[in-house]
Amino acid sequence: MVVRGWGGTVATAAGVGVAVGAAQLGLGYGLDIIHWTHGRSDPSIGTTNLSWAVWIAANSVILGAVIAHRLGVDPANTGQPETTDRLTRWLWRPVLGLAAGLGGSITVLLVMLPARTADLPQVSGSLAATAAGYTAAGVVTGVVLAVAALAARPVATNLLATTGWVWLLGVAAVTTQVVGGADPTRIPLGFWETTAEGPWFRTVLLSDAALPLAAVLVTGALAAVPAARRRDHPVGVVLSGGAGPLVLTVAYLVAQPDLTSAAAMDLSRHLLLPYLVLVGVLGALVTSLVRPRPTPPAAKPAPAAPEEQTPDEGAAESASPAEPTDPELDSATDASSPQTTVPPPRTGN
Repeated sequence: MVVRGWGGTVATAAGVGVAVGAAQLGLGYGLDIIHWTHGRSDPSIGTTNLSWAVWIAANSVILGAVIAHRLGVDPANTGQPETTDRLTRWLWRPVLGLAAGLGGSITVLLVMLPARTADLPQVSGSLAATAAGYTAAGVVTGVVLAVAALAARPVATNLLATTGWVWLLGVAAVTTQVVGGADPTRIPLGFWETTAEGPWFRTVLLSDAALPLAAVLVTGALAAVPAARRRDHPVGVVLSGGAGPLVLTVAYLVAQPDLTSAAAMDLSRHLLLPYLVLVGVLGALVTSLVRPRPTPPAAKPAPAAPEEQTPDEGAAESASPAEPTDPELDSATDASSPQTTVPPPRTGN
């Protein structure tokens, strides 16, 4: 089924996916958040780079689909894709997600080429092939979540808000290192790099978990506010809180599927990821429970009872006012009408 008007929006989705993917990787390379250079002493630098690559790939596809959907033209030329029939809407979402995935696949090439000349002994096998495969998995993840974001507006809002705080945290970490004059170290995805010293809860470092937990909770609550005010479906509002943390979870699990050789800090973060999803859902749940109730419509005032009138007032109101008379008209009427003379009374002799 071919619907007119899809071509422009589909091309926009692919173009935005290319632009967003290239821009994010350019920011990551420029700030040295992603670095495939040789000589890094941190053994976990390879998995950190791969997690950023997977997250950027998925995020580029999601942003491409959402932005194109907001800027696109309705296939039926009636405003927005939601106004068309149900079958068209079900076809529209995966088509737009696949178009954004096609554009976001530029990240596979932009990750593979720099990794081709890198030498990271902690990554087994060909680093270029590994980076390309993991980034492609991020693109596929982005297509799936893009369809969900197009189906539920609160999901898209949460994904956009998560993108904002993750990049803000990464830029702040780089700025802190540059200002402090420290040597560049790894910038973990969604976390602030800290020392292993601190309170531990079994295998989870609490000082490292506090910041992402707070960010996910606040993001899940605030991103669900517009949907709660619109009275969207409560299930979609609640589940939207876990959308952003879910992308982070996929990025970490794809980049390091084997946790047996992970360091204590990396193991702590991997074990924390499912709780990030739950905390995000909790934040959205709180918002959905305290959303304002709709105000009932104002009652119309009852019509006023007619006032009782006295007989004299009723007669005065029912009487029609006397019409003004024209003197000239009266004189003309008198002249034209025949005059009758009244004979004088007869008197007796």
